[in-house]
Amino acid sequence: MGNFKLAAGGDFPVLDVAKLGGGQMQLGKPAGGFPWQMVVVYRGKHCPLCTKYLRALNALLLRYHEEGVFVVAVSADSADKALQHMREINPDFPIGVNLSISQMQQLGLYISNPRSPQETDKPFAEPGIFVINEAGRLQIVDISNAPFARPDLQTLLMGIEFIRNPENNYPIRGTY
Repeated sequence: MGNFKLAAGGDFPVLDVAKLGGGQMQLGKPAGGFPWQMVVVYRGKHCPLCTKYLRALNALLLRYHEEGVFVVAVSADSADKALQHMREINPDFPIGVNLSISQMQQLGLYISNPRSPQETDKPFAEPGIFVINEAGRLQIVDISNAPFARPDLQTLLMGIEFIRNPENNYPIRGTY
């Protein structure tokens, strides 16, 4: 097992992933006129904590947009599995599917095998959040090896508001 991790302040690797509903989307490249992007990696349909987290994210989406942050979520789930899952959530943000093991490794994510065929059918990424600024640099990174440890989305939003306020002149942290 490698221990590669993306460096805070470093360039975020732009990755193409399949988009639920068809086409492709790019992780690491804001869209829709937003200067920043937040990539939320979730475990998949099998994870009830992910369902709760994505619902909470959807409830805060307008505020993230007001801060100039384009939000996307992605997992290793197939399009069919993700479609079933998103019917429970009805997100207003794009969903990426079929995140490959190679892409998970490029992002420095923890990867788990399913505990049983009833859980899911292939290795999947544990949670991660990447906030990419207008320069394509990793402003905030949070990865976990378990579904129980994720940043509170309201607190994260407050942090982004603070960082994006030019009066605060807040640098990217953790670059030593």
